[in-house]
Amino acid sequence: MEHKEEAKVIQDRRKKLEELEAGGINPYPYRYNQTHHAKELKDKYEKLAAEEKTKDKVSIAGRIMTVRRMGKASFGHLQDQSEKMQFYIREDLVGAEQYALFKLIDMGDIVGLEGIVFKTKTGEITVEVSKITLLCKAVLPLPEKFHGISDPELKYRQRYLDLATNAETRNIFLIRAKILESMRNFMKKNHFLEVETPLLQSVYGGAAAKPFKTHCDAYDSDVFLSIAPELYLKKALVGGFERVYEITKKFRNEGVDRMHNPEHMTIEWYQGYADYEDGMKLFEELVKEICMDLFGKLEFEYQGHKINVSKWKKLTLFDAIKEYLGEDVSKVKTDSEAKQIAKQHGVKDFNAVTKTTLPDELMKLFREKLIQPTFLIDYPVELAPLAKPSRKDPTKAEIFQPFMGGMELARAYSELNDPKLQDANFKEQEDERERGNKEAMPTDKDFVVALEHGMPPACGVGIGIERFIMLFSNSTTIRDVIMFPFMKPENK
Repeated sequence: MEHKEEAKVIQDRRKKLEELEAGGINPYPYRYNQTHHAKELKDKYEKLAAEEKTKDKVSIAGRIMTVRRMGKASFGHLQDQSEKMQFYIREDLVGAEQYALFKLIDMGDIVGLEGIVFKTKTGEITVEVSKITLLCKAVLPLPEKFHGISDPELKYRQRYLDLATNAETRNIFLIRAKILESMRNFMKKNHFLEVETPLLQSVYGGAAAKPFKTHCDAYDSDVFLSIAPELYLKKALVGGFERVYEITKKFRNEGVDRMHNPEHMTIEWYQGYADYEDGMKLFEELVKEICMDLFGKLEFEYQGHKINVSKWKKLTLFDAIKEYLGEDVSKVKTDSEAKQIAKQHGVKDFNAVTKTTLPDELMKLFREKLIQPTFLIDYPVELAPLAKPSRKDPTKAEIFQPFMGGMELARAYSELNDPKLQDANFKEQEDERERGNKEAMPTDKDFVVALEHGMPPACGVGIGIERFIMLFSNSTTIRDVIMFPFMKPENK
């Protein structure tokens, strides 16, 4: 809409607002008795015959999305949270005063409609209006003649407009809510206790990430936003709880792309007396349960691929690299060899690659090919300072990472509970920090002390919830599944 045309529309709406107020009508009343939603009515009256009327009185409420005026009668569509509903209004039925009110209503206004339900001769369930109540006059019009937002930047900055005009966007967040509900039900069924850990921490840890830093005036001390709840949840195991989980926010001061956002949500669980094999079984069961809750079957489609969650492949990280890239990284002995291999495979920052980080960097080159459910396991022990060394090979750690749809969905370990080894790993991380690795973990002395009091063997699993939602809503960017993603401030 051009600027002059838009200004004229806004001026016309303001004039109607003045007319309403002059006529004694409150354009912003306090409440409305909504008895039904659109989908509920459509499902209930689906079997009506064409042109059949009921005597059932209903009250619906929502935003006017379309209006087709035909003199003394009009058709339109009202949209509530569930979906759109057609309505029909006639002057001889509602009276001259009510029809005059309807003439002052624009698309985008929020109204309440009372009437009876019938089916039109074209087969559409419709409310025949006997009374209309204005609930909110919208001064600004919805975008692009109510067909939704095409500008991706505007879509995220003014998400409320995207939600108001795009049923697919609203459906993503219905799926999100259902996934969270399924997760909580699954954890409860498996006897996990939901707990909460601090988002403000004096020592951050639990992952390799750069934190957000702030200052607490009350204690005159620097604090960090949580990058992971892991260390606190393991302290709960020390305290005697055997199965705990948390659904929480994480904050990581890192780059932004289609898979990463500075603020994101995770579920982490810690299962006492278990190892990473148990964790893989539980993860697989969770995925199956969510899939059944959403689709009623163990198969769904993502970006043109049919994914079957009943079949899981398991590969060591080194075997996967050999299969997809033809490299045997077990033979790499020096950092210079690692840099050369990374360069050959097009790793952008190959000069920063070491023999330790090479496997992880190479995995990033083929993970998009991991479409069907796949567990990559047994990463180099140096990449996991919080995991137990493998019983089969002490140079590897008992880690698994599940992939689907070309996305890494989680990271999980057989959790390290040897305080002496944990302290040594923290010291190695401190050395990494001194060498310039900003993502290396600081030492959490209290966590080591907690381990010295004894923590049972356990498996911990951390899942990126947005990745799950992307997968099950067929979305390709993380911003599509965060209702109000953090955006770079606009230039003033």
